[in-house]
Amino acid sequence: MNELDQRTINTIRGLSMDAPHAARSGHQGTAMSLAPVAHVLFSRIMNFNAASPDWFDRDRFILSPGHASILQYSLLHLYGFGLTLDDLREFRQWESATPGHPEVGHTAGVEVTTGPLGQGFANATGMAIAEAHIRARLGADVCDHWIFGLCSDGDLQEGVSHEAASLAGHLGLGKIVFVYDDNAISIDGPTDLSFSDDSAARFRAYGWHVVEAGDIGEDLDALESAIREGMAVTDKPSLIVLKTTIGVPATEHAGTHHAHGYAIKDDEIAATKTAMGLPADETFHVASDVAEYCRTLGARGAERQSAWQARVDDFDGDGIALAALVRGEAPDGWADALPTWNVGESVATRKASGAVLQALADVHPGVLGGGADLTGNTGTVISGHGVFRDEPAGKQIHFGIREHGMGSAMVGMAAHGHLVPVGGTFLVFSDYMRAAVRLAALGHLQMVFSWTHDSVGVGEDGPTHQPVEHVASLRAMPGLDVWRPADANEVAAAWGAALGRRSPAAMVCSRQNVPVLDGVDAAGVARGGYVLHDPEDAVATVVATGSEVQHGVDAAATLAASGVAIRVVSLPCWEVFAEQGAEYRASVIPRTHPTISIEAGTTFGWERHADICLGIDRFGASAPGDEVMERFGMTAGAVVDAVRAAIS
Repeated sequence: MNELDQRTINTIRGLSMDAPHAARSGHQGTAMSLAPVAHVLFSRIMNFNAASPDWFDRDRFILSPGHASILQYSLLHLYGFGLTLDDLREFRQWESATPGHPEVGHTAGVEVTTGPLGQGFANATGMAIAEAHIRARLGADVCDHWIFGLCSDGDLQEGVSHEAASLAGHLGLGKIVFVYDDNAISIDGPTDLSFSDDSAARFRAYGWHVVEAGDIGEDLDALESAIREGMAVTDKPSLIVLKTTIGVPATEHAGTHHAHGYAIKDDEIAATKTAMGLPADETFHVASDVAEYCRTLGARGAERQSAWQARVDDFDGDGIALAALVRGEAPDGWADALPTWNVGESVATRKASGAVLQALADVHPGVLGGGADLTGNTGTVISGHGVFRDEPAGKQIHFGIREHGMGSAMVGMAAHGHLVPVGGTFLVFSDYMRAAVRLAALGHLQMVFSWTHDSVGVGEDGPTHQPVEHVASLRAMPGLDVWRPADANEVAAAWGAALGRRSPAAMVCSRQNVPVLDGVDAAGVARGGYVLHDPEDAVATVVATGSEVQHGVDAAATLAASGVAIRVVSLPCWEVFAEQGAEYRASVIPRTHPTISIEAGTTFGWERHADICLGIDRFGASAPGDEVMERFGMTAGAVVDAVRAAIS
């Protein structure tokens, strides 16, 4: 190790103490102990251009233990990504560029939002899928990069890491290299309080290449050699098991569980800085030669980027695929491929969703995905484009029974750019995916969750498989568009709207057949809600979503026969509807007369739209789906009764 490398590492360690101390909050120890390996990655291994952090063919870096964010922020400052020392001084403060955990889209150089342990590790699987797929489609001259990451004991204890590691090993994703910080410390104390896995053996069983590097955390040459050994194996992902001492070289708390959080303070910071040769009385110290050294390293990729750009400019392959997969430009006319259905047909919206997905996959280079072993059931079959494991250019991905891993992989695929991943399972199992969905929403990442079997209409499987609270709980999540289309044509319109927005979409579809309705308006669907049936002199409004819209239509016909006119509103996406102006919303759901809602789920939240809410505020029951719906009052007759009660 040369003297400048050592001083750079010491500088990172000094910043990793100073920023949490200034904030009186944060995690110091992991950032300090991982400073050498992180510096090796950035200075000797990774291909990037700090001045162009979004360059498509850069190597990706994932800090899965996001609580050690000050490590990443220190690197981004030193290597020239645009973070200033003032940004570091504002660590964890309001509207700063250095929040408590890294957030994609918020800070240049952050690839994924990490914090919930295991998520970043699992995102890497999706990033590697994206890299392999695009490389197979466009060639290594356009796409050929690595996904590097740091992970912790906590990451490997979380269940999502097991799912993701199993999937990555099965798929043979050879462009992943993770360094596992095996420091044997967690917040509660030594990890042997709760964790005695043989992680190396576990990963070998998953099909990973494992390098048991041992206690080489301060030896830069040995660290580089271990990482390059992992890179030499290109048919499977690699895990470098590194023994470290948390908080090293802190004079008092190194090696203790206290160093996991904010424990290194005034006197110990000064003593530790003195031991490292840093000014003990200066905070956020970065020597000019250290800054110059790192900035020079951070600019090395400019020449590589220029050479890459020249190859892209000379690309003579599929120009539409290049534009979509490298620049994120959807092909012209993709919406024209959306299928339509005739009024009077009877089609389960999950089947319609599958037809839409197939049509989009045929014309949109970025669309790919599959199901969590429920591919046919959830309408996530993509025919004619190959299976990813058999051929990396294939668009059909079999995620296996790994809902959580699937969701996190989708986040990684979307964050990698420029794919539109699709993943399907039953709506009730969206619970398994909640953390990944939340991070997708937080990161404003475009993807489609195809969640089907959306109500007690599932029938005989009973309450364990009948979602009643799920739609309402998903609507409570900021940044997630929850679509529950009424019929096949609304499905197509909802997909079209979803692909035109930069946010994750939940496509919530029925198991059972529903009629194709008259009056469906694609433009109204794209606004989240619209008037489906609008007679003159309406005395009440019925508003519904999904399979219950038909009951509003049937109730309107029944009531019209007795001289009572009602308006019927379809409200497929509350989130998009809420974005419309107050005037439009009032024109769709006027409050000048009673409003009745019906949805086969909890009534929670419907009070914002309706005076009388028909729903299911209990768990379901095992019986044929039609019978369960009828017994819970999800019928046109119940709507008729509610309207008569309201107007009388």
